[in-house]
Amino acid sequence: MMKTSIDVENIRCGGCANSISKKLSAIDGVTHVDVAIEEQQVTVDINEKAIREAVVTALKAMGYPERGSVEGFESLKGKAKSVVSCAVGKMG
Repeated sequence: MMKTSIDVENIRCGGCANSISKKLSAIDGVTHVDVAIEEQQVTVDINEKAIREAVVTALKAMGYPERGSVEGFESLKGKAKSVVSCAVGKMG
């Protein structure tokens, strides 16, 4: 088991954390997800290093890109996506 932490953007609340946890827990090879809201950090336990890329890709698709990986228009799109993920997390 390998623990890896990813600094992300746009985490605002428990709804965001809930959406992130559900989405990442569904990825094969991810055994545990911890979301630190104030630190805007996601920590996952993974079986192999290659799974980190799947986690980063899933986070970006949800609007929570790895810090420093997007800018400009891509950053604005990420913020908009994260609002939707946040709302879905609050309902679930």
